[in-house]
Amino acid sequence: MPQRIPFRPDVADLPLAKPPERIPTGSLATVRRKAKQCRDCPLWMHATQTVFGEGPADAQVMLIGEQPGAQEDLQGAPFVGPAGRMLDKALTQAGLSREAVYLTNTVKHFKFEPRGKARLHKRANAAEQAACRQWLAAELLRVKPRLVVAMGAMAAQALFGARFRMTQQRGQWQPLAAQAEGIATWHPSYVLRTRGGDARERAYAELVKDLRQVAARLAAG
Repeated sequence: MPQRIPFRPDVADLPLAKPPERIPTGSLATVRRKAKQCRDCPLWMHATQTVFGEGPADAQVMLIGEQPGAQEDLQGAPFVGPAGRMLDKALTQAGLSREAVYLTNTVKHFKFEPRGKARLHKRANAAEQAACRQWLAAELLRVKPRLVVAMGAMAAQALFGARFRMTQQRGQWQPLAAQAEGIATWHPSYVLRTRGGDARERAYAELVKDLRQVAARLAAG
C-alpha cells in the first residue's frame, strides 16, 4: 500500500495579498469539515452554519464573493439568494457554467444585525476577515484555479492588496502567484443595491462584460 503524503501548503503558490498565519491541512473535503467547527472569530455564535465553497475541486475558474447573506446562511451554500440568482443570469449571458466554476466567499459566516424579525447584512471587520482567510487560502491551494474572479471590494483587496480600488481597476487582469491571473468585478449584491434603473443596468452590463473576459481567457487555454 503506497504511503500517504500529507498536504504541506506552500505560501509561494498562494494568490493572496497577505497569507494567513496558518493554513488548514488535509483534502478539500477535510478542510470543509474543519471549517464547520471554526471558532476563530465571534461570527459563528450567531450564524446558522459555516458556508463553505462549492464546485469542482479542479475548477479552472474560482469566483470569490464577500460573505454569505441570509439565504446562504440558512441553506449552507454560497450564492443561493437574490445575488446568486443575478450571478447565475450573468454567468449564462457571459457563456460560463455555474457547474464548472468554484464558488466561495472571503468570509464563511453570515454577519448581521437584527432589525425586528429581519437580519440585516453587516460587513465583516478586518479582524474577522483575517481570521477567515485561512479557509480561503486552503481552497485556493487545493483547487489551484487558473483564473480567479474577485466580486466586490473585500474579495479584491484580499487578492490584490489594500490599495486596490474597484472603481479604478475593475475589469483589469492582475498577475497572481502560481501563474494564475485575477480580475475584479462588481458583486451582484452591489448591482442589486444600485439605485436608478440606468445605473443598475450599467453595473450589471459591466459585471457581464467582466465575466465574458473570463470566458474568453478560459476558452483561449
